[in-house]
Amino acid sequence: MADLSPPPLPNTPWQGSLDLKFAADRTRVTKLTHCESVAPYKVQRAFPCTDGTSQVVLLHTAGGMVSGDRLNLTAQLAPKAQALLTTAAAGKVYRATEDKTTFQTATIHLAENARLEWLPQETILFDQARFHQSLRINLGAGAQVLLWDVVRLGRTAHGESFLEGMWRSHTEVWQDGRPLWIDRSCLRASPELWEGAEGLGGRAIVGTLVWIGGGIDQEGFEGLRGLDQWPGSCGGMTRLPYGMVCRYRGSSSTEVRRWFVQVWRHIRGELWHCPLETPRIWMM
Repeated sequence: MADLSPPPLPNTPWQGSLDLKFAADRTRVTKLTHCESVAPYKVQRAFPCTDGTSQVVLLHTAGGMVSGDRLNLTAQLAPKAQALLTTAAAGKVYRATEDKTTFQTATIHLAENARLEWLPQETILFDQARFHQSLRINLGAGAQVLLWDVVRLGRTAHGESFLEGMWRSHTEVWQDGRPLWIDRSCLRASPELWEGAEGLGGRAIVGTLVWIGGGIDQEGFEGLRGLDQWPGSCGGMTRLPYGMVCRYRGSSSTEVRRWFVQVWRHIRGELWHCPLETPRIWMM
């Protein structure tokens, strides 16, 4: 009889990396001009969009991150380049062994008038996982970034809560040496934090969507607030000097995904005046 048990986790952590470069040609079509990877990171495929955006699907070939992994992504967008980066599947962070933390970092540079859409699928933290994620984006003059991050704390479909472990997240957006957006979170899991109203209140999913670099007037902001998929008491939206931010704390990945996708579509269609091309890898 075939052995159907899951394969053993690697004895040594991964030291994966991915380096990408994008450039726009004279017709404003962006192409992935450089791709250098070290396993388990790789590019599954780059798709051209009708508005010239390069839509790139990132793949983690090992299927999940184990204790002690260090994964690093770097990317550069040349002037007027447009790129959308997403992932082939939800990321998984397995429980830590020997209190070793898993690190995932990304540093992205946008030249003048470049535009980035950073839209990974959700990250699932197993109970007892220790995960530190860091994203730094440097914007040139006129550049914009729209990014989101959705994290599920515990495998709730299996009845698992996030009662032990740690999740730390740092996101920074800079322009000409000025911080436009600094967002730092640190959650040290405990039963009190999981259940308490001042903590998670039993809600396993937290999400942030932020658009930085593009000004939005009050009328445009009210248009975003009036979208159909607003998740009620689970979500909030704030206008920023250089864009806007959405926050979610709830129990449904479907709910936050529908809301974030609708906000992204509205910004892309109504404010950027670009065609709506949903990444082919997404299951909508």
